[in-house]
Amino acid sequence: MGHIQITPSILNADFGRLADEVARIPSADWIHVDVMDNHFVPNLTFGPTMVEALARSTETPLDAHLMIADADRNAPAYVEAGCGSVTFHVEAAAAPVRLAREIRAAGARASMALKPATPIEPYEDLLPELDMLLIMTVEPGFGGQKFLDLCLPKIRRARAMMDKHGIETWLQVDGGVSLDTIERCAEAGADVFVAGSAVFSADDPDAMVAALRAKAENAISA
Repeated sequence: MGHIQITPSILNADFGRLADEVARIPSADWIHVDVMDNHFVPNLTFGPTMVEALARSTETPLDAHLMIADADRNAPAYVEAGCGSVTFHVEAAAAPVRLAREIRAAGARASMALKPATPIEPYEDLLPELDMLLIMTVEPGFGGQKFLDLCLPKIRRARAMMDKHGIETWLQVDGGVSLDTIERCAEAGADVFVAGSAVFSADDPDAMVAALRAKAENAISA
């Protein structure tokens, strides 16, 4: 496992003041940007132009999570927009290995996401092509959902596969991550945590980032 990283999602931030909202979480490792197209998921957020504006307004690297159809054609635009990491959904990619290589070649970290019902086993051989694997712990589409415990065994299996192959791929979880659930995810083998409502509904978002990090670090050192 790598060191613990916290990537707050701006899905629960004030979209009209995104630069200000991001400035409230200076200790975040990445800013998680949920891109939704109202096709792959039943919600619409923002596209490359908005992401590019956000990239210009912060020093914190952007972690784009593309919940969009036709990822093969659309994902490279988010590298060009300035994202340091781009995650495509395997359910929306026709050629995931080629796409991961294209993202890496363009200069970003390549990441692949799985919905809760998508098994990890068929993708074991392509894990070395990825810089990060994202396991969704809610159905993608909306923030503020309840964490699905049924995803914990999948996190464990993914970490075991990474250990078996001796690869440094990060393992990210997204969905319902909070002070109540982050320890379970860390114990299962996750090392990168997306937290949306937990961070932006807190009185002090940056203190929440620190508290989440401390809980996860505590869980893996216990």
